[in-house]
Amino acid sequence: MSLPESPPAAVIFDVGNVLYGWDPDSFLVRQIADDEARMRFIEDTGLWQWHESLDGGRPYDEAASELSEKFPEYAHLIAAWGERFGETITDPVAGMPAIVDELHARGVPLYAITNFSADFWPPFHARERDFFARFRDIVVSGEVKLLKPDPAIYFLALDRFGLRPEDALFVDDRLINVEAAAAVGLHAHLFTTAEELRARLEAERLL
Repeated sequence: MSLPESPPAAVIFDVGNVLYGWDPDSFLVRQIADDEARMRFIEDTGLWQWHESLDGGRPYDEAASELSEKFPEYAHLIAAWGERFGETITDPVAGMPAIVDELHARGVPLYAITNFSADFWPPFHARERDFFARFRDIVVSGEVKLLKPDPAIYFLALDRFGLRPEDALFVDDRLINVEAAAAVGLHAHLFTTAEELRARLEAERLL
């Protein structure tokens, strides 16, 4: 895999577990305290695969109706997933608001690509409107009906952002997404902590 030769001038962030925590497990514990019952709900419904279909663009109402019809005993839990999804998103990741503020203050163009339901994104974005005002554009998987790590979502985002791959550093907490970004020519960074990201940004002279 060849690395981009020119230094990045813009930063493209993932959202979940990079900018904001995502903790669906704690949310589920609050709904179903018993470990065995909770695991049965997850396994019976194929919850994570079902949720990924929402991130891929399937409307929540349609998906929830179908799943509730199949598992009526879980209908209240499926409804809660939609009505209270915002509770799965926790505080900003430690150190990340400061990094975003500093990049913005330096005039570094900021963007994001997130795997996120088109139904769940608007209320979350509205809740965090002031923070996301620093971003020039955000590609939401559920809106464009493409999911990371599909190369197509990176190409679509780059076209929308007006960037060449070598123009940007992509930051994500999932290795599969980072590798896919690197494969299309982006500078790519696997996120672990804000401190480690800061070191990379300083090395790239973005901070």
